[in-house]
Amino acid sequence: MTTRDPRHLIQAGAERGNVAILHLRFEGRSREIALDILDVGPASTDERIAQAVASYLDVSVAKLRGYVVERHDNGNITMRPEAVFG
Repeated sequence: MTTRDPRHLIQAGAERGNVAILHLRFEGRSREIALDILDVGPASTDERIAQAVASYLDVSVAKLRGYVVERHDNGNITMRPEAVFG
């Protein structure tokens, strides 16, 4: 497990008792990344969150175009592809 492994990041934050998480659905995989690792928070703009996630994943921010950022009352954030219905 590397230091960038989300399981390690979540576990380390949980041991401190306070970790806000970004739940990410990207290329068919779900990931959980501690917000402090991304250097973002619930008040960050959608653009800043997309830039941080793109940098973390080592992909172009263009790959996240069309993604939705949802903020939750508990401080967590979900980033996922926009749902298309019908």
